[in-house]
Amino acid sequence: MAGPDALSPLEPQSKARLIATFLVGGVVVGASLLGLYLTGTPLGIGAGLGCRSRRKKRPVRVYMDGCFDMMHYGHCNALRQARALGDQLVVGVVSDAEIVVNKGPPVTPLKERMIMVRAVKWVDEVIPDAPYAITEEFMKKLFDEYHIDYIIHGDDPCVLPDGTDAYELAKKAGKYKQIKRTEGVSSTDIVGRMLLCVRERTISDTQNHSTLQRQFSHGRSPKVEDGGSGAGTRISHFLPTSRRIVQFSNGVSPGPDARIIYIDGAFDLFHAGHVEILRVARGLGDFLLVGIHTDQTISAKRGPHRPIMNLHERSLSVLACRYVDEVIIGAPWEVSRDMITTFNISLVAHGTIAENDDFRKDEGNPYAVPISMGIFKVLESPLDITTTTIIRRIVGNHEAFQKRNEKKSASEKRYYEDKTYVKGD
Repeated sequence: MAGPDALSPLEPQSKARLIATFLVGGVVVGASLLGLYLTGTPLGIGAGLGCRSRRKKRPVRVYMDGCFDMMHYGHCNALRQARALGDQLVVGVVSDAEIVVNKGPPVTPLKERMIMVRAVKWVDEVIPDAPYAITEEFMKKLFDEYHIDYIIHGDDPCVLPDGTDAYELAKKAGKYKQIKRTEGVSSTDIVGRMLLCVRERTISDTQNHSTLQRQFSHGRSPKVEDGGSGAGTRISHFLPTSRRIVQFSNGVSPGPDARIIYIDGAFDLFHAGHVEILRVARGLGDFLLVGIHTDQTISAKRGPHRPIMNLHERSLSVLACRYVDEVIIGAPWEVSRDMITTFNISLVAHGTIAENDDFRKDEGNPYAVPISMGIFKVLESPLDITTTTIIRRIVGNHEAFQKRNEKKSASEKRYYEDKTYVKGD
């Protein structure tokens, strides 16, 4: 009789099956590891948790600076293009003192310019009191503290008083990227539209501001149209396209149960007062619809010198605001019941600070219908600023702004003498 340690006749077959099992298992494990390697999944301890151990890619942060004085759709389009070059856009706003030294007095102070830049939908972060020129010290700060990957500027010249390029250091460091300037508009041009009459005639000390304001027009200037000299003032050559409007639009429709707030106006020379009332209005609901009146309506209500900016220029400025969801380009002066029904408007709003007080009238009130429906609300305007405020600032210091325009126009003329027209992207 065999002892307990003797091998049974079946054991060789069992051994063969065991060896085969190990071989197959080894092939499976090897194939799995090879698959992980080829897909880039980290190997070693915890390799099965590849998604968890994979390091998250750092966002590309880009920096763009500017004065952003009398901010307009050209500024906004520049910021849109800059944002497209990275994942996060950090914007430096040049201090008042730096602007005075390099360009002349700003129309809007730093506080207002900060409000404007923060409100642009493509801006993620803002740095106040940025230097006009990128110095080595500030560039190091951008890289080390703000983790900036690239410094962005338009293809228009940015020349310092000593004739050097304000972005020379960034270019040498290989951290500079360039976008296309939006043709047809600039702060210099807008100021020039208002200074048109001042440039063409001598202004006596006795001529008051209201007389100057009545003469303001964005109409044709024979001197400039004929190729004459001047401070670069011209009529608006902005040509709106559906592509540009789409680029500025949110592309989002209100939900079926959304509370839609409607507010309208001229929004001429889009300023911090406009931004702040839009911010307040947006806080009252889920979707902010903004009506922008036609040029003809504004001229009829506020005089032939208005608006300074045409309908499509004003529409793009409003669309770029982060608080705005949709605009009606060429909205009617009176808010009708049909309009309220068509756009499913829940509340019609109006600020306390305005160019006219029609909203307070018993007769001829453009908001008579929403008032009768109990869906009209007057909002306390956060800032006491109107388009007239901006015009008065320029008229009150027209000589300084005239010199500023001439200085800027001279540098622009040198830049564009041999440059063919290129439309901003």
